[in-house]
Amino acid sequence: MDPRFQQLRLDPAQSSPLYHQLARRLEQAIEAGVWSPGEALPSERTLAESLEVSRITARKALDRLAEMGLIRRTRGSGTFIAPRLNQSLTRLVSFTEMLTQRGFTPRSQWLSRTLGTPSVEESMRLGLAADTRVARLKRLRLADEVVMAVEESCLPQAVLEDPEAVTSSLYATLAAVGRPIARALQHVTAVNADPELARLAEVPEGQALLKVTRLGYLADGKPAELTVTYCRTDYYDFMVELTR
Repeated sequence: MDPRFQQLRLDPAQSSPLYHQLARRLEQAIEAGVWSPGEALPSERTLAESLEVSRITARKALDRLAEMGLIRRTRGSGTFIAPRLNQSLTRLVSFTEMLTQRGFTPRSQWLSRTLGTPSVEESMRLGLAADTRVARLKRLRLADEVVMAVEESCLPQAVLEDPEAVTSSLYATLAAVGRPIARALQHVTAVNADPELARLAEVPEGQALLKVTRLGYLADGKPAELTVTYCRTDYYDFMVELTR
């Protein structure tokens, strides 16, 4: 028997239903890293036989984990631990850096990389004239091939001359050309996914997403990047440390 199952032992004497107990123990094991992101979780049958419970109990426990976004099911392949990100609100780090540091494989699925003119809001936030040329980037951000977020960025062409030059990390690209983002202001709110966002993020229409609006500045204080990211709430957490 897999030694990790010892942490999942249930107590029939408790008033809590067995599937509640199993879901809670699995949640604790996943949060503790007993099973790693992307790793296959034992099947309903294996859980039931190893823990001496019914398959209905095992199924209901896994259903609960799926509702919480801790696991994802792939028909014909099995059940896998879902990647989950905890991003600090006090440290400026790129999506690519954050994923790599946590052991995920980051990838961008590009939807568009173009040049154009800014919208009224972009002009105001970036301090641009209406006829200024800007680079626009729109992509899906993936971790271990799971869509985590939909991201749209706008930068003055003076900062990013060729949007096609960005292949993975925007911040690494800017640093390589001598225009690194030195600091940023970030605003987080909640929105419901419209049909287009739902399709791109692979979530049901109307599901809550975290909308993160970031305004990045160069070292000389000039605004240089406006990025709006729609993050899936089942995979994405924000964390801030408070001290007293």
